[in-house]
Amino acid sequence: MGEIVLAAKITHVPTMLLSEKPGKLEGCRQQAIDGQREIARRARAAGADTVVVLDTHWLVNAGFHINSNPHFKGVYTSHEFPHFIQNLAYEYEGKPELGDAIAAKATERGVHTLSHQVETLDLEYGTLVPMYFMNPEADLKVVSVAAWCTVHNLNDSRVLGEAIAEAIKESDSKVLLLASGSLSHKIWENELYEANNGTFTISREFNRQVDLRVLELWQKGEIATFLKMLPEYAQYCAGEGGMHDTAMLFGALGWDNYTGKGELIGEYFPSSGTGQANVVFPVQ
Repeated sequence: MGEIVLAAKITHVPTMLLSEKPGKLEGCRQQAIDGQREIARRARAAGADTVVVLDTHWLVNAGFHINSNPHFKGVYTSHEFPHFIQNLAYEYEGKPELGDAIAAKATERGVHTLSHQVETLDLEYGTLVPMYFMNPEADLKVVSVAAWCTVHNLNDSRVLGEAIAEAIKESDSKVLLLASGSLSHKIWENELYEANNGTFTISREFNRQVDLRVLELWQKGEIATFLKMLPEYAQYCAGEGGMHDTAMLFGALGWDNYTGKGELIGEYFPSSGTGQANVVFPVQ
């Protein structure tokens, strides 16, 4: 019998990669990198052999989609930030049977989901950045779920999360489940970026205050309260990918029946106008 051994909401900001290179940004995201390495350490200590990433950089316009390739290999340059992420080589093993099972379970529940084994279907950087830091030896198998859902409702993402948990339980996988996306996500307007030191600041004080309240609710275990505000939070604070990764995460954890308390690993930090954090949620 499989299980989710650890779950987390994590950042994937591209400056984490630049933080490890010589230059003016060297060391700038060390606490976020250290946080992800600690999450990976805990997951391995709990027996994790697979990572399921809910990726808010994989945009889909119809249905829900899972990249279930048996093998991933490529060299990635971001179309969004080619000056931040370029020539990032990667190679990981996948777990097609788990991706197929998740899609089947979700579709049975009325949420149309497709699992793909297409060699030319690449991974997006919402998966690649955290895997660079959390899976450097590629010992954990990878399944990537699209979580930038443009015409979908959050309840369907909750149901997909439930299907993820059910499929994992019926598998032989020990899974680290990662919701890869920001908190608030209002990127600085282009003409304001440089004047506001945009790489290291948040674009709206309102968003920062709501982010801090959300983190407080998570740390106090007031998940049911947070879920009541999730649709408005995603809307008014421009949640990344519509915060479908977050709905999937809590769907997998039990939604408003989940009584665990989030643990902030490292610090909350702004990046390019957005709010970022690494938060672990214990699995009950």
